[in-house]
Amino acid sequence: MTATKELRRFNYLAGETNNLYHEAALKLRLSDSAMAVLYALCNEGSCGISYMCRFTGLSKQTANSALRKLENEELVRLEALDGKQKLIVLTAKGNRFVKKTVERLVEAENRVFSGWSEEDRSEYLRLTEKYLVEFRQEVDKL
Repeated sequence: MTATKELRRFNYLAGETNNLYHEAALKLRLSDSAMAVLYALCNEGSCGISYMCRFTGLSKQTANSALRKLENEELVRLEALDGKQKLIVLTAKGNRFVKKTVERLVEAENRVFSGWSEEDRSEYLRLTEKYLVEFRQEVDKL
């Protein structure tokens, strides 16, 4: 079975969007995984590693590797929560770094959304969530 014209277009657009995030990471002199971790912290504040992996789509192995590097650069620190759980927290140096890098990307995204009507934003988010929920149901059937 081949993908429909709409699915091919959707996949192309998703790929191009991912490429833009990669391009942004390169321009900000970050690896894709470091960008993803710092982006999650910029949006969510401190968070657990499991949540961060779900938010970013990074595997635990990739996330832990990025976290070790960010820890070595003193941009983040890990704090014990309970048991094995760890909380990822930006350091003061990390907060300054995020302001110069990742926040620029978030501001660009906000400019895009603010240029859309409220109706367009709501419709885009509604359909994206609908796709996610229905696709998750289909993946569960595999």
